[in-house]
Amino acid sequence: MRSQLCLAVGAFCASLATVNGQSSTTATTPNATTSFRSIFTVPAEAGASVPLIPNIYDSKAVNAQDVCPGYTASNVVRTPYGLTALLSIAGDACNVYGTDVDALNLTVEYQSADRLHVEITPTYIGSSNSSWFILPEALVEKPTIDADATSTIPDNDLNFIWSNDPTFSFTIIRQSTGDVLFSTTGTKLVFENQFIEFASSLPENYNLYGMGEVIHGLRMGNNFTRTFWAADVGDPIDYNLYSDHSFYLDTRYYEVDKTTGNLTYAANATNATADYVSYSHGVYMRNSHGQEVLMRPSNITWRTLGGSIDLYFYAGPTQDKVTKAYQTSAIGLPAMQQYFTFGYHQCRWGYANWTQLQEVVDTFKAFSIPLENIWTDIDYMNQYRDFENDQNTFSYSEGAQFLSKLHENGQHYIPIVDSAIYVPNPDNASDAYATFDRGNATDSFMLNPDGSLYIGSVWPGYTVFPDWIGSVLNGTGAFDWWKDEMTLWHQNISFDGIWIDMSEVSSFCVGSCGSNNLTLNPVHPPFSLPGEPGNVIYGYPEGFNITNATEFASVSAASASAASAASATAVPASSTSTTYLRTTPTPGSRSIEYPPYVINNVQGALDVHAVSPNATHHGGTQEYDYHNLFGTQILNATYHALLNIFPTKRPFIIGRSTFAGSGKWAGHWGGDNASLWAYMYFSISQALSFSLFGIPMFGVDTCGFNGNSDEELCNRWMQLSAFFPFYRNHNVLSANPQEPYVWASVAEASRVAMNIRYTLLPYIYTTFYLSHTTGSTVMRALAWEFPNDPSLVAADQQFLLGGSLMITPVLAQGASSVDGVFPGVGKGEVWYDWYNQSTITAGPGQNITIDAPLGHIPVYVRGGSVLPIQEAGMTTRECRSNPWGLIAATSLEGTASGQLYLDDGESLVQNSTLWVEFSLTGSSLYASARGTYNDTNPLANVTILGVSSSVSNVTLNGASLSSGWTYNETSQVLDIKGLTNSTSGGAWTNDWVLKWA
Repeated sequence: MRSQLCLAVGAFCASLATVNGQSSTTATTPNATTSFRSIFTVPAEAGASVPLIPNIYDSKAVNAQDVCPGYTASNVVRTPYGLTALLSIAGDACNVYGTDVDALNLTVEYQSADRLHVEITPTYIGSSNSSWFILPEALVEKPTIDADATSTIPDNDLNFIWSNDPTFSFTIIRQSTGDVLFSTTGTKLVFENQFIEFASSLPENYNLYGMGEVIHGLRMGNNFTRTFWAADVGDPIDYNLYSDHSFYLDTRYYEVDKTTGNLTYAANATNATADYVSYSHGVYMRNSHGQEVLMRPSNITWRTLGGSIDLYFYAGPTQDKVTKAYQTSAIGLPAMQQYFTFGYHQCRWGYANWTQLQEVVDTFKAFSIPLENIWTDIDYMNQYRDFENDQNTFSYSEGAQFLSKLHENGQHYIPIVDSAIYVPNPDNASDAYATFDRGNATDSFMLNPDGSLYIGSVWPGYTVFPDWIGSVLNGTGAFDWWKDEMTLWHQNISFDGIWIDMSEVSSFCVGSCGSNNLTLNPVHPPFSLPGEPGNVIYGYPEGFNITNATEFASVSAASASAASAASATAVPASSTSTTYLRTTPTPGSRSIEYPPYVINNVQGALDVHAVSPNATHHGGTQEYDYHNLFGTQILNATYHALLNIFPTKRPFIIGRSTFAGSGKWAGHWGGDNASLWAYMYFSISQALSFSLFGIPMFGVDTCGFNGNSDEELCNRWMQLSAFFPFYRNHNVLSANPQEPYVWASVAEASRVAMNIRYTLLPYIYTTFYLSHTTGSTVMRALAWEFPNDPSLVAADQQFLLGGSLMITPVLAQGASSVDGVFPGVGKGEVWYDWYNQSTITAGPGQNITIDAPLGHIPVYVRGGSVLPIQEAGMTTRECRSNPWGLIAATSLEGTASGQLYLDDGESLVQNSTLWVEFSLTGSSLYASARGTYNDTNPLANVTILGVSSSVSNVTLNGASLSSGWTYNETSQVLDIKGLTNSTSGGAWTNDWVLKWA
């Protein structure tokens, strides 16, 4: 939240008016309590760096492939699991973007039945330059050879082939099909101390997914450059964002010869009468340095600013197998969440005090809209300082009363915690800040190269930054200090989870700008906050001029007037052309701040809105090598801090910056999006991508963060987000309120969608449990669930929640219908409408126009599914005490199956659990349970869809049900109610069979 800039592309953000300047030298900080002098504003130029032009746009840039010699392999030695070799530079060093490494080690390992590892590192590495090339396993998990590899690797479908013609290259082949998955043939390996380049050919019209974090369509496309550098920026489209996940899924379609069964790669699989089959594989590049990946029509090129080549190839051949293998071998399985986290979350930047927070909670209740979790942004803090409340507005005593009542109602509270720590003014005794003092005493903060504290600027003023890297690698105190501070704070404020922000890590100035300025603290950021003079929010969603013409005219006039006033005082732009800094490599050393190769970073130079690359960790390593890991390590520290506070409970954390492996600690939200239809559309692709990254607990700022939302957009978005695992509404300071009760139609749309969500909580929880234990996805792309249908290759306007529910939302302003496909129809699949429970009539691949007036989101149940449900309530605690139900949607063969997982909903280690299997075959539905968790809620009803024959008799465990059931011959729905008395001891206490005839 609260990135300084909403950098969106083209028309998507044309309606957002943002003023980022700050002309005055003093300002009033909204919740400041220290007022011994006026507040100094950090000059805007403090955030400016040198002008750089990205290499991909630089006409003067040298193409490394033209000037570098490549390498030659020698001393090839077979090992029990692969081979090793020496790679020697094949000519004169080019030193194009760094110093060439003359000798490299190649290691190839068949690590399991479905995983191949290719690693290239410098032969000679010492303690002084290890961090330049080697990513410690203590920071990022490294896949290793499986214990049973000796017996399983003969089944590996991948084959590594190498050649020295004309220089070293390698190829990965899928043996079962002969398909080349990855090949550097025809390119040269470039390996320098600040630049690595390798490239692989790709087939025509390839399909890659992943490579996050980016706001983009689900399918990457073949003319797209992805940059990996964690950035504090307000959700620009197609640029690097907060997180870095250098993993991709490659799916290829083949036409099957109906006579021979032979497969032919189908670059354009559009033949409606043909049979297709797909094969998917995954590629993971384990590297924490800044990177750039160029996807072009015939190849993919990887460029890094350091590190090594540490590649893992996953054979698949399905998305499900690739994703599971990636998680279990490389990044860990997703953290299991507490049950309450699947309820609805409400937040905004601008809740001013406990009283206002209570009013929000009470208003939700008054409008009968479920509210599970209330959040606070930085408003609660004492002058924006972590672990301290403003005692005037969010006092501990009043907070205790508020939270006691909240918890009594079965609701929860989650506050924000930022990533930078305020440094108190040494000339002002009243500015004391014990959190800083304790951290400084334990060497918990990053340093300058000279050993002094690195001091940047964030919300509270001049700040320091926790040194997670030094703590992990050198044993300094950041982790323990963070744990202790959070534990102390919890003694005053009984929060239930933590929201981590600004963790890229962000700094509003370039370099250690506060080192000589601490006597100015606290200082105002170098830009105006929303709502301050000159920064009024005039942005509205697309189509607002149509739906709210009168208000739009008024807003447009005010916006034009403000723009005119701003331009009258603005300094004229210079007419001179920009002279870009181009760094020349110095043999044997590195240019840390401005490396010779310039990646296409959204913020320009690497030190803009970030801690400078020359910031130093205890032990001597530099931020240049580990910048992308700050976000994941603060999640690691927070996870263990919460375990210290709640030793038996699963920690609940939502973080902004993530890396490979963050999902085992936390969930993620999509950052500072905008109140625009485009961002609602892209939220689906964001969520599906994070499914691939092992972070299923994902959601976005519903109704949009930056700008003002409106009734129509919020109506649609509140319904869409109800089917995301993490469901939160959040918006920016001074924007119009957008709680769902603000508009009557949004309140009703929210009640409708939340009723479905809360009814389905057992299904969602079970689906998430399977993700936690097996690595399966929660939100799923249609192409993953129906892998042999190439028409779904880029489908990102519909999605599945688990394997049994399909959501087809309206994503366009002014629409009252939506087009949707029903995958698998004509090939054995059947779909049912959630609302009227009727069978959908559609042809294979047919786009059906679905009626979807405002307030209605189309939801469909997949035939062959049994969904466990529970009567909806206002909180998840209430839901867990309500009667059970089942929806059994029969397949065309008249079968269905499903599962239910039950536990206490919060414990990290369960004393008892219950697993229930449901199976429908013929005219019988069976429920069979194992486990000792005791749930005493009865079974109230069972609804069976697709019952084609008339029903005259229903029995439960052989006992006839003379009443309480109905059969609708038109809809073919058998609805059985009144089962409570028959299952009064608990729906799953005993196995049972329900039969009809």
